[in-house]
Formats: sequence, C-alpha cells, structure tokens
Amino acid sequence: MIPLLPRHLTPALLAAAEQLPIVSLTGPRQSGKTTLAKMAFPGHSYINLEAPEVGEAAREDPRGFLRRLPGPAIIDEAQRAPELFSYLQLAVDEDETPGRFILTGSQNFLLSERISQTLAGRCAILNLLPFSVAELEGRPARDPFEALQGSPAKLESSLDELLFRGLYPRVHRPKMDARSWLADYVATYVERDVRLTINIGQLDLFQRFLKLAAGRTATVLNLSNLARDVGVSPPTIRNWLSVLEASFIIKSLPPYFESFNKRLVKSPKIHFIDTGMLCFLLGIRKPSELEGHPLRGAIFESFVVAEFTKAFLNAGEVPPLYHWRDHGGHEVDLVVDRGRWIDGYEVKSSETIRSSSFSGLSWWREIIGERFGRGGLVFGGTEALPRGEFTAVPWNRCS
Repeated sequence: MIPLLPRHLTPALLAAAEQLPIVSLTGPRQSGKTTLAKMAFPGHSYINLEAPEVGEAAREDPRGFLRRLPGPAIIDEAQRAPELFSYLQLAVDEDETPGRFILTGSQNFLLSERISQTLAGRCAILNLLPFSVAELEGRPARDPFEALQGSPAKLESSLDELLFRGLYPRVHRPKMDARSWLADYVATYVERDVRLTINIGQLDLFQRFLKLAAGRTATVLNLSNLARDVGVSPPTIRNWLSVLEASFIIKSLPPYFESFNKRLVKSPKIHFIDTGMLCFLLGIRKPSELEGHPLRGAIFESFVVAEFTKAFLNAGEVPPLYHWRDHGGHEVDLVVDRGRWIDGYEVKSSETIRSSSFSGLSWWREIIGERFGRGGLVFGGTEALPRGEFTAVPWNRCS
C-alpha cells in the first residue's frame, strides 16, 4: 500500500469547516474523499449511508437519525438519503456550530435545485478529484493562478505510463493492475451509480455512449452527431452528459467569448477527467500503445485541463477555465480568466516544438489586446523551451 499522501484540498476543507456548519465534500468514487474527511476530522463520528440498514434509517426517519448522532459527524454517501437535507437545515438552524456535519458523496448532489436552496448559506461546497501530479510526487500546492511558474515534477513514471494508469489513488498501489481495476470501476459506475441516478432501460446503450464520448474527449461537443452515433435523441445525450459531469467523469469546458467582432464557436469542449479511465474506454491495453495513437494528443490535452482543474478545486476556487475557437479555425486550447488578465495556453503532446505550434496564441494575443496576460504551450517534453514571446512548458510543471 502506498503511504497516505497529503491532499492539497486539506487547508480549504479545514477553513470551510471553521466558517459554516455543513461542508459538502464531493468527487468521483475512489478519489480519496472518505480518507481525507477522516484524517481532517478525527473527532467526528463516521456514518456510511451505503450500509443498507443505515441508509434505510436515514431515509425512513431523518429527524430521529440526526438526533441520535453522538455529535459532529461525517455522513458518507449522503446522496443516498436526500430526505436528510431538509432536516439538516433545521438541525443547523438550531445549532450553528461550524463544521458540525461533513457530507461526502460520489455525486454532486448539491446540483439539485431543491437541495441547494435548502442548504443555501449553511453549506460550503468542495470537490476532490483524483491525485494531481504534484500530490502524487508529494510537492506542496501552489497558487493555481500562477500555473506553470514552478519547478517540474520529478516522477519515476513516463508520460505515457502516467496517462495510461491515470491518477486514481488505488491504481498507484504496488502491484496493482491498473487496467483490471479500471474495468471494475467502470462496471461498478455504470451498474450502480448510473442506475441510481437516471432510469436507463438498456445499460449496454449507455456503455456504448460512454465509449463514443471517450472518443470525443478534447473536442467541441456536437450533440446531434453523438446522438446519431449512439442511436438516441439529442436531449437524451444532453441528460447523459450531465450525469457524467455530476459524477465527475467529465468536465465541460465552456467557450470564452466577448465582443471580438469574430464569429466564434460557442459550444463547450468535453474532457474526461482521468486519463486512465479514458484509455480503458478507448481500448488501450498498455502504455506503449499510446505512442502513435490517433487520440494521444486529445488524451494529453484532457490530462492538462484536468491538472489545471484540480489546482483550482484544491485551492477552494471555482476553475475559471475556458476554451476559445473561431470559425476560421483559430483556437486556444485552454483560457484562464484572471479577472483583469486573460491567459491562453496551447497543448501539444509531442516533444518537438515547431513555430506553427504558437499560431493560435499569436492570433489570440492580437484579439485580446491589452487584457492579454500570459501565454504558453504545454507540451510533452521535459525541458522549458523559450520561443520568442512565448515559452513551451513541460507537462510535469502544469500541476
């Protein structure tokens, strides 16, 4: 077993628990939520609603369930008992002790309008994704708005090995067969979480959708095309994509647009958050198959977007991340809105950099004008390469 690595979200989690009576800690299954909650709050009792009798008690008698708790509590898999939330509101209105309840769950249950209104002003919302590269290496967190400014990570794994395994904590245990673990993970996700979230008559159709969506990672979403290939309606695809996002399987990267007097693409890009799951869904069986794979560049781009996303979420920030593309084919893979300044980053998986790699950034700089902040290229090499007004930054510095 690998040692318990410090999680960068810990300071934000503790700070939230000093301010509000309820803290919601959500994220995908097996991202380390329960471990983090127990480590951060050793004095809290631990209640797991996945235990059938416990979940039933919480659903059947939520008032009595909360009254019988011995004190501050971690309530794991809280989405299993949505009946609790109204009574949590009543409980914390009577006793506003900060950090009284830590709710964890493998779905972003606070996306529910009813629940978010019930707990508004009483609950802090934090998300824990799988390891970042920096966490895996044991490096301290840094300001997410200062991305790419620090030293590169020094990992034993090659880039392709890391992309293949992904960053779920369990796949980095000694002798763990990453592909077998991911196969079980996907099966469990589809058969349990999806079935609980939406009524799907044919799970094999959803599995087909999942694989076809994986083939579209790092691309601008076209609902109609995806619906046609899966064999369902566009509204169904939109619903299924929302399920993937609520369970932290994908991130939808919205377009960035202002009045630039350009015809802009205003559809989001979809990115799978974990490249290990992505490689499994794409049928990649070993790291060496990534070399020359037609989707290696897209897999790498999703990896970079996920690392930026983790850096912001771990700091307790909403990720101000976008993509930009116009109908003339000019694009910037990742846009970071820093308020006054707007940063732009291109992403290329190759270790060799050509001058044409910066063409999108050059175009972007002209359009954004005086609000242009930083610009750079994240690439698959290991040494920073200055290229005129921009710099090519190695992949292991993006976390």
